[in-house]
Amino acid sequence: MIKDKKSVLFVCMGNICRSPTAEGVFTHLVESEGCRDQFIIDSAGTDAYHIGEDPDRRSQATALSRGIDMSDQRSRIITNKDFVNFDYILAMDKNNYQKLRAKAGSKYLDKIHLFLDFSDDWSEREVPDPYYGGSMGFNRVFDMVESASQGLLQRIMS
Repeated sequence: MIKDKKSVLFVCMGNICRSPTAEGVFTHLVESEGCRDQFIIDSAGTDAYHIGEDPDRRSQATALSRGIDMSDQRSRIITNKDFVNFDYILAMDKNNYQKLRAKAGSKYLDKIHLFLDFSDDWSEREVPDPYYGGSMGFNRVFDMVESASQGLLQRIMS
């Protein structure tokens, strides 16, 4: 781990919809702010359903429509090493938050957060899984992720 960089890991269940979107949006944000070299950014899933797969085509289409290319991302499952290597481990929902806390052990619990806790724009605390819904769900997820990404960057840089 490079200690002069902040490291951020976004986590959902399968790592094909929400967490890759968050990785793409946050990467785009830090690039636009001119501080990409200060970050290590990745995403992972709590379950091994889609290891090695591209992000969901609907997530990619939504991101591309807003100027973000996620085509180089591949799904992976969270590892024990991630709890050591990442400063921020951001769960998209309470179910994945609990899975992360159970896997992390007490030493790393302070690194785990619900991602929407970094946004004041939404009354919800969870980013919903858009997998079984239509395109509206993917747009809503993108908006939520964008808001939380801005709040997260503000918190890290303050």
